[in-house]
Amino acid sequence: MMLVEVKQVSKQYPQESLVVDALNGVDLNVERSEFMALVGPSGSGKTTLLNIIGGLDTPTHGKIWVGEQEISRLTKSQLSRLRLREIGFVFQEYNLIPVLSAVENVEYVMLLQGVPDKERRERAEAVLAEVGLEQYIHRRPSQLSGGQQQRVAVARAIASKPAIVLADEPTANLDSHTGGALLDLMRDLNERHKTTFIFSTHDPMVMERARRIVTLRDGKIVADREQPETEK
Repeated sequence: MMLVEVKQVSKQYPQESLVVDALNGVDLNVERSEFMALVGPSGSGKTTLLNIIGGLDTPTHGKIWVGEQEISRLTKSQLSRLRLREIGFVFQEYNLIPVLSAVENVEYVMLLQGVPDKERRERAEAVLAEVGLEQYIHRRPSQLSGGQQQRVAVARAIASKPAIVLADEPTANLDSHTGGALLDLMRDLNERHKTTFIFSTHDPMVMERARRIVTLRDGKIVADREQPETEK
């Protein structure tokens, strides 16, 4: 079943006296439960495409659907509601709220969704246990390692039960062991919950684990291939 449709999407940015094409006529379909990576050199357009799919940026031309909604036609408030209900985000800088504990950070999106207190806390604690942090739920971000903070960010992204998780260079600030463990965790969550994951990445470890790799260069998709299953 199709989850994301990108049709003839272009994105232009003014730069001094020039106009830079970050994306140029991109077409992309993403089915539910995919585990895929957008790859390419710096400036290829992969982060721009990820941000447009997530409604964090708008295309200059073209159309994007997430589920049955054409997000390129939504107002800012409608986009905010879509992101709140349907999309989870994982960023390389973690973006945790410093004054909140791990469990409160995970609860935050559900709080905005209006999930009742008891259910919210139970779901937050359960998903933190899934990512191996049940002993650290009351620690603030400053009391956690980088890998633990990124696990909290993943827990926050999936606790609200989004249809899709968008991850922009999620392993960039992690060592290879911690990054590999985090990716295995996300792939396991993908398999068990059928949540769609789309990564923007340079990391070979992400590419090894992705089931589909879409390569961008100069704002265009130049390759799109499925990968054979590999051992974890």
